[in-house]
Amino acid sequence: MQHHDDLTRILLEQHSQVTIGVFDGMHRGHQHLIRDLVADAHAADRLAVVLTFFPHPDAVLRGISGRYYLTTPDQRAELMGALGVDHVVTLAFDDKFRHIRAAHFVDLMLKHLYMRKIEVGSDFVLGYKREGNLDFLRAQSVEKKFSVQVLDLVQGNGDKISSTYIREALSVGEVERAADWLGRAYSVSGIIVQGEQRGRKIGFPTANVAVWDELVIPATGVYAGWAILNGIRHMAVTNVGYRPTFNGQGITVEVHILDFDRDIYGQTLTFTFESRLRAELKFNGIDALIAQIGIDVSAARAYLTDNV
Repeated sequence: MQHHDDLTRILLEQHSQVTIGVFDGMHRGHQHLIRDLVADAHAADRLAVVLTFFPHPDAVLRGISGRYYLTTPDQRAELMGALGVDHVVTLAFDDKFRHIRAAHFVDLMLKHLYMRKIEVGSDFVLGYKREGNLDFLRAQSVEKKFSVQVLDLVQGNGDKISSTYIREALSVGEVERAADWLGRAYSVSGIIVQGEQRGRKIGFPTANVAVWDELVIPATGVYAGWAILNGIRHMAVTNVGYRPTFNGQGITVEVHILDFDRDIYGQTLTFTFESRLRAELKFNGIDALIAQIGIDVSAARAYLTDNV
């Protein structure tokens, strides 16, 4: 898979099939569309191409900021590549880009991607003021000699699977419901940075993970999950929160890896949120905190053992 950041610098020499969308989270609905794209494109000896955006259009059009993304642009591209996509183009969505007319954008895809087919969901729109709806695309396809395929959207528990619903589930700590819609456990990654080392002093050393400040972090609380280091996964229990027992400031993701004691500062750790064990609590003293962490570790071990 090749990952590009400028459509106008590409000039494919092989016919392609294209889909367009933000695809934040790469949830089951996105996967369904992209798997269909890849299978259909490769069967026709065409390249499978995905056009996506960063920043999220919501950040530009609605002024949304803070922790909003479910995936980084690189993680999203990697997930697409794992499904067989040949080229991912992450376009910079800014005020200039949002004024591009839909017909001009179609011309760019035809020229630079050698597009012969576009596959989209039933709620697709494209271009300035959302003018490029399905009727527009079908009219363009007749005029400019490409085809359009519309795929039904995947449902989850009767509702359309969406990144919005996944964010809502994570915001209240419902990581198992989010995993059902994502098709995998939600995860965060980051460099392990120096913390205050309070965990080590009480017998439960933690890795303080510096998570990208625009990535969604689930609701505060304690979670069972897998810590992945250098491609190897380890049982872990993680506290997401403000460390109220120590009057902490600012949200942290602190991962205690079970049966593990090595210096891993500076390494990248990924944590998968498998199950929320409890809400964040403030304890009256260190002894009560230590006792509860012991309970959390046992609960995490049992859960992960039963759900390998």
